[in-house]
Amino acid sequence: MRYLPLENSDRQKMLRSVGVSSIDELFADVPEAARLDKLLDLPLHMGEQEVERRFAEMARANHCAGDGPFFAGAGAYRHHIPATVDHLIQRGEFLTAYTPYQPEISQGTLQCLFEFQTQVAQLTAMEVANASLYDGSTGCAEAILMARRVTRRNKAVLSGNLHPQYREVAETITQFTADELEMLPVSPGEPGADLAALMDALDNDTSCVVVQNPDFFGHLQDLSGLAEAAHAAGALLVVVVTEVVSLGAVMPPGEMGADIVVCEGQSIGNGMNFGGPYLGLFATRQKFLRQMPGRLCGQTEDAEGRRGYVLTLSTREQHIRREKATSNICTNSGLCALAFTIHMSLLGETGLRQLAMLNHQRAVELKAALARVSGVSVLGEAFFNEITLELRAPAAPVGETLAGQGIIAGVPASRLYPGDPALENLLVMAATEMTSEADIAALAAALAEALA
Repeated sequence: MRYLPLENSDRQKMLRSVGVSSIDELFADVPEAARLDKLLDLPLHMGEQEVERRFAEMARANHCAGDGPFFAGAGAYRHHIPATVDHLIQRGEFLTAYTPYQPEISQGTLQCLFEFQTQVAQLTAMEVANASLYDGSTGCAEAILMARRVTRRNKAVLSGNLHPQYREVAETITQFTADELEMLPVSPGEPGADLAALMDALDNDTSCVVVQNPDFFGHLQDLSGLAEAAHAAGALLVVVVTEVVSLGAVMPPGEMGADIVVCEGQSIGNGMNFGGPYLGLFATRQKFLRQMPGRLCGQTEDAEGRRGYVLTLSTREQHIRREKATSNICTNSGLCALAFTIHMSLLGETGLRQLAMLNHQRAVELKAALARVSGVSVLGEAFFNEITLELRAPAAPVGETLAGQGIIAGVPASRLYPGDPALENLLVMAATEMTSEADIAALAAALAEALA
């Protein structure tokens, strides 16, 4: 808006209404170290050509490592995206993240979302899926809130091997709700110990247990026993999948007894893009439909018997639900969901299975090559496309050394678990269909030299 008609007295009245004395108090939950105490180091005003020139200079400071050996994963994965995906999502009728507020006039958009829901339900082996959430981490927090509504219990037990950023997002979103989070300790080399700890933590107050598969360290597990234990205790099993391509090869969570499945959908149709945007996949059992956050598109027939699509369920705050809303996150990442749907349609079931097996094959080759490097131990046996190495030296400086040679060797666990000496030597790395034999050979040689 060019003109804001509020005077200072109006602002003071609003502040008194919400119970704070200054605008700064509204940001009390932002750590002080993260707040700006002065303007950014940018010119206050420039001409249009000067702005474009300055932005170009700033953009050149970014260094894209995608052309060299690249093994970073840990929740964001480099996959090949067909050119068709980008071409179609930029068509005028699709280039928006939102469904109009009279949704039934946009039959094409609704049909795409309906197809997206169908794909997610089939991938996860669940009965119903929504039309996407903001991303995987916020979807995980939404699952915890939903479990409380379903079970009328407050305690959620989070796996130690759940992605640490997912744990942090859950902590942030639930800090003002009735939910209590029990965070279990990390078990990087003992996935079985993590499952045992989850079962031991179950009690009559538990609303859900949250577990990732494959977990943050790449370990794959059969969660059927955990599902049985959770259900016996009256709790729900929430399964998180950060690498959705794995569902082309691994038993889906629904077949293991999951009640809610949350995935990060970035791997299909969406590039890494310096960290976003991503999209959250969310699926559940039919009996929990009314407690599911987000929106749901349905298929119907009009009065003349023609097939049509409708917004069947949309219990979000901006649809006048307010405090009764199942979610207060307004963005459903519709454009990213469309990219996902187009890529999945191009792959089909056979293509997805082939893609998944190629990812696993590359990871097997990576593990075999690195196991021969002196000073390297590979943790765990069952994995999809991600493994964790234990080095004889701290992983962060080794990773920096290799980055200087144009090799992105992975993600040091210490980056996401700062201050934990037990994880200092761990390096999490992923191999996808984009990984070549030459990439693996270059990594093994450089790692051997760095550890010599």
